[in-house]
Amino acid sequence: MELTQKKHQLVWHDWRSQLQHRITTVEGLREWINVSEDEEEAIKACVGKYRWSITPYYASLMDKNDAKCPIRQQAVPQMQEFASYLGASPDPVGDTYYRKTNRVVHKYPDRVILLVTEACAVYCRHCTRKYHTTDLEGTYFEKSEAASWEEDFNYIASHPEIRDVLLTGGDPLTYGDEKLELIISRLRNIPHVEIIRIGSRYPVLLPQRITTEFCQMLEKYHPIWLNTHFNHPSEITPEAAQACDRLLRHGVVVQNQTVLLKGINDDLETMRSLLTGLLKIRVRPYYLYHCDNVTGVSHFVTSVEKGREIMQGLLGHMTGFAVPQYIITTSLGKIPLWEEQFHQDQDGFWIENYKGETMRVTGLPD
Repeated sequence: MELTQKKHQLVWHDWRSQLQHRITTVEGLREWINVSEDEEEAIKACVGKYRWSITPYYASLMDKNDAKCPIRQQAVPQMQEFASYLGASPDPVGDTYYRKTNRVVHKYPDRVILLVTEACAVYCRHCTRKYHTTDLEGTYFEKSEAASWEEDFNYIASHPEIRDVLLTGGDPLTYGDEKLELIISRLRNIPHVEIIRIGSRYPVLLPQRITTEFCQMLEKYHPIWLNTHFNHPSEITPEAAQACDRLLRHGVVVQNQTVLLKGINDDLETMRSLLTGLLKIRVRPYYLYHCDNVTGVSHFVTSVEKGREIMQGLLGHMTGFAVPQYIITTSLGKIPLWEEQFHQDQDGFWIENYKGETMRVTGLPD
């Protein structure tokens, strides 16, 4: 009765109310789905190890009875998270290696990421930063998240080669507009910072967060780009579409970065539906990430052959800008995994189309 009353106290369109009423217990989860034995066991195993929480909005997208529901698999703990897998690492992309200050990670010459927070509305089970955002003993921050930002801003200001700053975490939109504006305005006052990007899954997990007031604030500091993270067509709801539309109408470019996840989107029909659905809401597919072999995440990793098979089924069957780049992220950076369609042998230069048809190209200098 108490849980039901709490659910009824939720103000659905208020993002702060959604956060306040996040699901964090088995009992709370049962208000939304029929929790399986594996899910209940995994939730118990998470105590003292992995954080988990689910917004009521995202829970409402779950299939009540199917434990293999793609939304459930992304948000509800599974016992596979606690299995050991060959080569799994807490930080396979090397972000801690490239950390320069408490919050700045400088891996590429002209751009940095700025870690804003460890907190998320929903702790995705496939998170690349699982150790740093959901492992209770792990953190990206060299110092406290509450520590001064001066060292971080000073680093960016003292490196004129940095023209692009990505706010990430955790999810930056966990902070309120006022705190975010302090960060964004400070970056915008650095002359050589040309582009500010925000990495956020809130358009997917909590679209109510994308308020008119938030978008109006961003509009003052253009160019602002927002990279979000739809993984399945079921996530493209009217609420999510409205959130993206609101950003676009205020001049914020919205791109999507999908992760290839076993049992969730690793089939051609699902991926095509996702990508065409994104175009309908004017969100450009950007990357298709090969799932990182992160500790606690490895059960989602597909073969590279599966990813290439899907890419082969996309190329030529969809408009070019609907096809994302297939990428694996490593300590060396982002590496394309897709086949080259142009090569050279002793007979000259050859090209190959999406049907596998080849032809020689003449007139190109060696």
